[in-house]
Amino acid sequence: MIILAATPIGNLGDASARLVSALESATVVAAEDTRTTQRLMQGLGVANRPKLIALHDHNERQRAAELVQRARDEDLLVLSDAGMPTVSDPGYALVVEAIAQGVTVTAIPGPSAVVTALAVAGLPTNRFTFEGFLPRKDGDQRRALAALAAEPRTMVFFEAPSRLAETLGAMAEAFGADRPGAVCRELTKLHEEVVRDGLQALAAWASDGVRGEIVIVVGGAPARAVSADDALAQVQSLVASGTRLKDAAAEVAAQTGLSSRDLYQAVLARRARPPATD
Repeated sequence: MIILAATPIGNLGDASARLVSALESATVVAAEDTRTTQRLMQGLGVANRPKLIALHDHNERQRAAELVQRARDEDLLVLSDAGMPTVSDPGYALVVEAIAQGVTVTAIPGPSAVVTALAVAGLPTNRFTFEGFLPRKDGDQRRALAALAAEPRTMVFFEAPSRLAETLGAMAEAFGADRPGAVCRELTKLHEEVVRDGLQALAAWASDGVRGEIVIVVGGAPARAVSADDALAQVQSLVASGTRLKDAAAEVAAQTGLSSRDLYQAVLARRARPPATD
């Protein structure tokens, strides 16, 4: 089988007992960076020396079929440099190939920068969306942010420290200067820091330079004030385009702050009305 194993995002003490056991028994490991994996094993006191195979963004598609075939004969442990493989890291193409070939895929859960940042940011956690890294080109980035401007859920992004101030400035322009956000830096490490403020203020703070691994958490768009009739029209438009009534009512409720149940019932009531006659 293929075993996707989460590795610490900073603090080695977060390595699970299952991860250590898997490293101790593995005969072959596909690693995003074999040198990082060697350091991890050394830090965890693992004496085993499995065969290490590089699996990264530049070779994953070419190696996926070969590695899946290998996993038919022996377990293949898959590691990224930090966190869970496939989440903004290599592994997705390998998983797709394994499923297509009928090879079992399982996971050893563990640390997640996404969920850790969400937990400490102080922004709503009941609904959120992970957006990974934004496009690097200015035009593509602006379009991506414009598409997210009305997103009601809390949003989680990854970003390089060298681009942090620029990205926060673009977010402030697209989402509003006062939209609440949090920059989570060096999570679980010695110099962990969480800075919470409006996006424009965060951009100003970051302009002095920031170092380390970065996760940005941004509050969702506030509910828009719309009339009940307009909200019902939005629900009916979504239903007409193929969305289930229950899902359409929930989506419009999230955007407007109105009751999903009331919207649902109102649409049903309209359907039940007899057609107007002259």
